[in-house]
Amino acid sequence: MMNSFMKIAGKIGAQKHLVAIRDAFVAMLPLTMAGSVAVLLNVFFRDIPNNLGWTSFSEAMKPLIELNGYVYFGTIAVMALIFAFALGYNRAQHEKVNPIAGGLVAFGAFVATIPQTVKIITELAGVDKTVIEALKKLGLTLLQEGGKTNLETSQWGAITTAYAGATGLFTAVFIGLISSEIYCFLMNKKLIIKMPENVPPAVNKAFAAIIPGTIAIYVSALLGYLPAILAHIPLNDLISSYVQKPLMGLSQGLGSVVLLSFLVQLFWFFGLHGHNVLGPVLDGIYLPALFENTAAYEASRSVEHLPYIWTRGSFDAYAQMGGSGVTIALIIAIFIFSKRKEYRTVAQLSAPMGVFNINEPVTFGIPMVLNPLFAIPWLIVPPICCAIAYLATVSGLIPPVYQQIPWITPPGLYAFLATGGNIMAALVSLFNIFVAFLIWTPFVIAANKVEAVED
Repeated sequence: MMNSFMKIAGKIGAQKHLVAIRDAFVAMLPLTMAGSVAVLLNVFFRDIPNNLGWTSFSEAMKPLIELNGYVYFGTIAVMALIFAFALGYNRAQHEKVNPIAGGLVAFGAFVATIPQTVKIITELAGVDKTVIEALKKLGLTLLQEGGKTNLETSQWGAITTAYAGATGLFTAVFIGLISSEIYCFLMNKKLIIKMPENVPPAVNKAFAAIIPGTIAIYVSALLGYLPAILAHIPLNDLISSYVQKPLMGLSQGLGSVVLLSFLVQLFWFFGLHGHNVLGPVLDGIYLPALFENTAAYEASRSVEHLPYIWTRGSFDAYAQMGGSGVTIALIIAIFIFSKRKEYRTVAQLSAPMGVFNINEPVTFGIPMVLNPLFAIPWLIVPPICCAIAYLATVSGLIPPVYQQIPWITPPGLYAFLATGGNIMAALVSLFNIFVAFLIWTPFVIAANKVEAVED
């Protein structure tokens, strides 16, 4: 059964399309991290001072606040565009064809599916009925709601962040995979323009990608055009309504969160990198939730309007302290209760790295793989910690995670920063370490008896 499980899990972890999706999310990390830093700085320079009544401080920081806004717009606000390029690049690189062209084709294909016209609604204040009637005669659309009159106009050639940001990620995955598959298939079938041998390599590569790239972009544009004509709904909205939102809705249940946390530990127990195997699920569903929370906070400047309870950073903030299995708690338990010299040696070597959530020395030094002594705490500690943090978030005790923070940030501090400086979130993270310590301790003590029997 173990061999079958590892074989299936290995195939899932090595599936080329899932690997490309995972690697594309990883490739975006420098940009999304820069955007998250910009939002986090504005929390401390604008939001917290304003809430405390220090408006003069936020006014003094206005140039820096505006600069952070530019950084946010160039990173998180357009992440779907960035992801499309990264996905096309990774697929082309895997198929050993021109990766730059592959990224550009996927980027262009995704942009070709975005609605070309943006509706702009402007409230008309202080105008009489004569002006309103004149506007109607000009053929302009007027909307009257709640005693207010709004003017609806449109602008061609604009790309809104509603499609270029986190909401467009699922469409970017869909179109990015289709366009890159067409491009790679045609490139490998040699449906290309061949140039003479004396032509510079860069020119040769560019001409070779013309036919595959053109066909890929046309197919993608057709996929975006048909829903707009037949169903009067953009492809982006179609995927968002019938694919993205249902999947992300299912991911927000306590059962889904606990199950995924358990599966990560189960893969690790059998020697497989749980986060890599489940990376397409964790990143493909929970990472967009994180970025949508970031966008919602940036728009409302309030944690009360965040759409998702659980995001990608929630796992790291509350159930991965010290690394998978909350092994920072295991290290503490070993220091206090273990009499086994090899365990204490591993703990001493691992403690400095464990503070920064690097736990390979513990995972492979104890080891945890197929270890019956520690199988139970290894499998149940992260799910229990997830359940505690999830219930604390649902109850309103702590806000949802909405900031992307480097995974090496120490426990407690990670949750504090990921929630925009919420002290209670940090306390919940530290409380989870205490709970994990209580669970690990009996098994560490039991391991002492096992050593005595072996001696």
